[in-house]
Amino acid sequence: MNFKLIFNNAKWIIICKVLQSLLQLIIGMLCARYLGPSNYGLINYAASIFAFVLPITKLGFDSSLVNEYVRHPEKEGEIMGTGIVMNLVSALFSFGLVSAFVLSVNGDEKETVIVCMLYSISLFCCAFEMAQFWFQYKLLAKYSSIVMLVVYVVVAVYRIFLLVTNKSVYWFALTNAIDYGLIGISLIIIFKKLGNAKLTFSFDTAKGLFSRGKHYILASLMLVVIQNTDHVMLTSLIGKAENGFYAAAITCASVTQFVFTAIIDSFRPQILQNKKENEAAFKKSVSLLYGTVSYLAIAQSIAFVVFAKWIVMILYGNEYMATVPVLRVLSLYFVFSFMGSVRNVWILAEQKQKYLWIINLSGAVLNIVLNFFMIPEWGATGAAVASFITQMFANFILGFILKPIRESNILFLKGLNPKFMFKESKSLLSMLKKN
Repeated sequence: MNFKLIFNNAKWIIICKVLQSLLQLIIGMLCARYLGPSNYGLINYAASIFAFVLPITKLGFDSSLVNEYVRHPEKEGEIMGTGIVMNLVSALFSFGLVSAFVLSVNGDEKETVIVCMLYSISLFCCAFEMAQFWFQYKLLAKYSSIVMLVVYVVVAVYRIFLLVTNKSVYWFALTNAIDYGLIGISLIIIFKKLGNAKLTFSFDTAKGLFSRGKHYILASLMLVVIQNTDHVMLTSLIGKAENGFYAAAITCASVTQFVFTAIIDSFRPQILQNKKENEAAFKKSVSLLYGTVSYLAIAQSIAFVVFAKWIVMILYGNEYMATVPVLRVLSLYFVFSFMGSVRNVWILAEQKQKYLWIINLSGAVLNIVLNFFMIPEWGATGAAVASFITQMFANFILGFILKPIRESNILFLKGLNPKFMFKESKSLLSMLKKN
């Protein structure tokens, strides 16, 4: 297993994401204070509606495209070109769904309709952002990470301009589209210089991509239900302000998410390669990834539980103090959420995507039921508790119930073994020092 390559790849992602996250934290704090809980809740409501149709736009490519490059390295340009065209077509369909939903549910709220429409322009820009998976496959995170950092600086400057000039919430709704669009176009330009492959479209490749990615569409939709039903139900049952408190808690809890994403994205190509070449190395690498992510997530949760009050006070002020108990619960939620991300890498390698919809549908149904009872009683804190229970059930308990994916839980428990982690970490450090 090429730990040096994985480490260097993750290093670039983490360095750039640290800077990006600091900017995101500062700009997000300023925007939340400027917009207030109500408008901040409205922006996050639009983001939730956008998230519901995003899996349809992506067609499962965000989970399967790296594996396509591993399986057919000679078709890089064809895979990317075909994927982009397919995503543009699905984006048009998804935008229509958003329009229909918002007009039917919020038709008498002009501001809500406009904000949701503007935010959903991002769907078309996401098609080009799919280019990032080629960089993941090549372990060339140096380029994609720098691009994302530069783009975020540009967008941050734009957001500061909006704050200084006292622009309305409509302008803030467009920032997501600008972000996705600039990143996607920049990555495609770099790909054309590094990849030496012409972007082309193939109907046969399109059929293959859809055939292998379709399992992820429904599964991703159910995952979105798990992650965003709380936002929609909070807004509908309690109000935009309560959703604003919940969104602020998620922003705080997600501030270090880039570390976990970088580690998982860097391990993914090597794990898939190990599956093709060495079963023992494959199992060991999955357990190592499970252990690394889990111990980091637990440490993060402890820090958030202890320092939640100070974090919220510093970032958002007294107006958002209702966020404190929500943040404490959500920090535990992410332990099982990241476990699910690692399990999905194992599922992809084992070609067991057909079980994803069962896992995520079970979680989605449970999440809706729990939110229905908990939100009216405890508001945003109830939504956080519902999310925590859902993630624990879908990403851990269900792994023992469903026999075909039980081995993933066994590898997870092995990764939690301190002796295993100490031994593998020691080997990893020795290898890195030699190189």
